[in-house]
Amino acid sequence: MRFARGNSRLLSLAGLMFIVLSMTLASSCSNTGNPGSGSNAKPSAAEAEKFINEAEKKLFALNVKYSRADWVKSTYITEDTEALSAEANKDVIAATTEYAEQSRRFEGLELSPDVARKIKLLKLSLTLPAPKDPGERDELTKIAASMEGDYGKGKYCPDADQSKCLSIGDMEKILAESRDPEELKRIWVGWHKISPPFRKDYQRYIELANKGAKEMGFKDVGAMWRAKYDMEPDAFAAEMERLWQQVKPLYDSLYTYTRRKLSDKYGQQVVPLDGPIPAHLLGNMWAQTWGNVYPLLKPETGDRGYDLTEILKARKTEPKQMVRYGESFFTSLGFEQLPGTFWERSMFTKPLDHEAVCHASAWDLDFEKDVRLKMCIQINEEDFTTVHHELGHNYYQMAYAGQPFLYRDSANDAFHEAIGDTIALSVTSPYLKQIKLIEKVPEASADIGFLLQRALDKVAFLPFGYLVDQWRWKVFSGAVGPNDYNKAWWDLRLKYQGVAPPAPRSEQDFDAGAKYHVAANVPYARYFLAAILQFQFHRALCREAGFTGPLYQCSIYDNKKAGERLKQMLAMGQSKPWPEALKALTGEDKMDATAIIDYFAPLKQWLDQENQKAANTK
Repeated sequence: MRFARGNSRLLSLAGLMFIVLSMTLASSCSNTGNPGSGSNAKPSAAEAEKFINEAEKKLFALNVKYSRADWVKSTYITEDTEALSAEANKDVIAATTEYAEQSRRFEGLELSPDVARKIKLLKLSLTLPAPKDPGERDELTKIAASMEGDYGKGKYCPDADQSKCLSIGDMEKILAESRDPEELKRIWVGWHKISPPFRKDYQRYIELANKGAKEMGFKDVGAMWRAKYDMEPDAFAAEMERLWQQVKPLYDSLYTYTRRKLSDKYGQQVVPLDGPIPAHLLGNMWAQTWGNVYPLLKPETGDRGYDLTEILKARKTEPKQMVRYGESFFTSLGFEQLPGTFWERSMFTKPLDHEAVCHASAWDLDFEKDVRLKMCIQINEEDFTTVHHELGHNYYQMAYAGQPFLYRDSANDAFHEAIGDTIALSVTSPYLKQIKLIEKVPEASADIGFLLQRALDKVAFLPFGYLVDQWRWKVFSGAVGPNDYNKAWWDLRLKYQGVAPPAPRSEQDFDAGAKYHVAANVPYARYFLAAILQFQFHRALCREAGFTGPLYQCSIYDNKKAGERLKQMLAMGQSKPWPEALKALTGEDKMDATAIIDYFAPLKQWLDQENQKAANTK
């Protein structure tokens, strides 16, 4: 099990296979030892308990084997290590999917809450249920693999010159740094040409996936995804909308300020003050985070008076010392030191003699204490924060290691990412002063710049984090048909983000497919929820620590009381419905976005003042 920094969990091609082969049944039951699989006799509750215990034991062993193979593949990339990882993952696929299918024998039985929860979690671990029909199952497998492959191979070749083709990484760099609207437009349009070729495949993929979901007792795939959140699917959809309405006023203030500053830069013919922002001008291919355009938006008093990157470099900080800073944060809260194996087996720097995946991720190889960090650490402020984030995952993994195997995960799929980001929120100027990296906390006048930069990452993401699955839920349910895929996508982007495409679009395009998570069938609601929960967690821990100042200045560093509260929740893993885990940490059993409003309150006031000034000078 591994968790990656950013808006997506690290997925390999082998991981894709786990998604798309979700209902592939093994040819016999000999691989898993399922009891009574060939019997028509009505099963008992005792059989169900025996079944789930055997499933946990088998899945535990197979997942450990796969984790080890995948670690070697990620840290030492060769054809052989890739093949070994894929083979180990096939074994996980076969066992997980067969157990999920066999568990349906126990539907309708009165089971203990523990057994019933484990069986539910087992079934809902299947992200994409393929139909039982072997031909349709194979067809879905090929379509899904092809779509992700097309995305991964996607390039933009200006003027059809194959020697000058640009990868998505090349294009993202241009979008981040260029201030030429025509160049940005060319790059944006170029990337969005990769997805129309698999638009028809996506339509068929929806049909087949929905058939599989219905065979499992769900209305459609979207309903199945929403059922993972310990509430009725429609109730979960309503909860997402409620949270969005809580944060919308803050987003609107940020949006209005950003639009005006971009209009100042590019002119009203490019960015009209009464229209949507062109999506290619926000520094990101999907306009999902806007931090890259901060230099165009920063206030005059935004300088903090220190450069953490330069401080770390001046002190000749080594990569391992960066991790020691992160470990010290957790030990200051009362957590144990990282095990010796962590320091022996983690990858902190890019190997010199072989290829490895540098993307930061936290690993749990044996689901007990063999946790590791995989990261090519650069000595800069961003990686200093990222280390704290990733160790949040590792400490979560160690905390729930005492739970049964099916409970060794976060309370819901948003909690893991939210915990990592909660820890990162405590990397504040007061914290840096406490650990003697800076001599004094900057003047309050510099706080607006800090908050604006953070809002361009955290707040700007919220509507995009919400709308991706809004679109898919509508597609899965049939509310949006194949003839309206692109129209519906841009209707939602206009409604929630207030952005518009930089070039005319039609139903010949398939712009949703130009986002990895759509092409690869990765649910997205988790990222929206994590963006909300991290602030709710942060506020609760700061209260526990007795902090009374502005929320954005709070760090829980060196507070054992807050650390104990955090430990108690982390140890629950997935053993209880997530509202119980939320209550254990926050005292609240509902997600609440008012914490993000509290955090950015000074920025909201400043934005509104700036927006009013601009309105008065028209």
